[in-house]
Amino acid sequence: MTATLRTRAVHAGRDDLTDLGVHAAPLDLSTTYPSRDSVEEAGRIDEFAATGSLSGLPVYGRLSNPTVERFEKALAELEGFEDAVAFATGMAAVSASLLAAVARGKRHVVAVRPVYGCTDHMLTSGLLGTEVTWADPAGLASAVRPDTGLVLLETPANPTLREVDIAEIVRAAGDVPVLVDNTFATPVLQRPGRHGARFVLHSATKFLGGHGDVMGGVVACSAEDAGMLRQIRFATGGVLHPLAGYMLLRGLSTLPLRVSAASATAAELVERLRSHSNVSAVHYPSVGGPLIAFEVEGDPHALIGAVRLITPAVSLGSVDSLIQHPASISHRIVAEDDRHGAGVTDRLIRMSVGLEDVEDLWHDLDQALKAC
Repeated sequence: MTATLRTRAVHAGRDDLTDLGVHAAPLDLSTTYPSRDSVEEAGRIDEFAATGSLSGLPVYGRLSNPTVERFEKALAELEGFEDAVAFATGMAAVSASLLAAVARGKRHVVAVRPVYGCTDHMLTSGLLGTEVTWADPAGLASAVRPDTGLVLLETPANPTLREVDIAEIVRAAGDVPVLVDNTFATPVLQRPGRHGARFVLHSATKFLGGHGDVMGGVVACSAEDAGMLRQIRFATGGVLHPLAGYMLLRGLSTLPLRVSAASATAAELVERLRSHSNVSAVHYPSVGGPLIAFEVEGDPHALIGAVRLITPAVSLGSVDSLIQHPASISHRIVAEDDRHGAGVTDRLIRMSVGLEDVEDLWHDLDQALKAC
């Protein structure tokens, strides 16, 4: 019998613990690993240089770490991929994915707005040597060029929660690999690999960690693609700290429970927001989830200043509910015309629903809406 996602989230990355005689996953904080056989060690270095993989004993923390590898294995299993590569932050994961395309000689990227503001800035600025064409899903096929190395999208998108048909994007992209940022949906609600995505990226800082106390990024992919990403990670140094890997592995065990509970609360809040006199529009994806976006009739800054239970802060995916004004924070770096064109209006609010009681959250939202 194939175990459910809820069961696999508890056991993934921990399959060998009974044989090791331990209950909690070990935390390995070593930065270097001694070896008396330098010839064998040289062979492992050569193997990594050729393939991006490392068999046998570890060598150095920037190449690999056993604790981080447990998290990578677990996330790959939950997303349905051969492998995964973890990074220091979500943006480090995005950067490595773009650099991998450049390394393959394909510097052109086709992307669908909206995406996270820093991802938008990274692509628009060309900081990593890439060139971007922004395309609507319907026109994506015509935007693909011979030198296109990656198609990048978020669904549901940050912050409007716009959804894109992943399978349609994969068909339109043809031979070009598709990267889907699955941070908002998580593998609990959506597994893009089932629809043909070659890369699935997470800002692990969000739902995978789940408690607002750890930063990380991760890309699930094939073993071959993981090898190149690990080589880039080694060269650029964007490694995930072992303690962060430990905390992220622990976070995965409760991911399905947290996402399911927060999604149920979010769905109830959506229904109430739709009938609120101070709300002009509500955006909520068909896959569900803990994220809500809505537009207010009044001053969005007054609403942010009026919440008392909900945390007024950037980020998402924590056990406590967070609320922010994207045009002021997460998407401030995006040019105003580009923001508005992507649906990020000046009255848009994004809320990440946590694990509080729905009545307490609604009481706080209602009084804040009346203040704006």
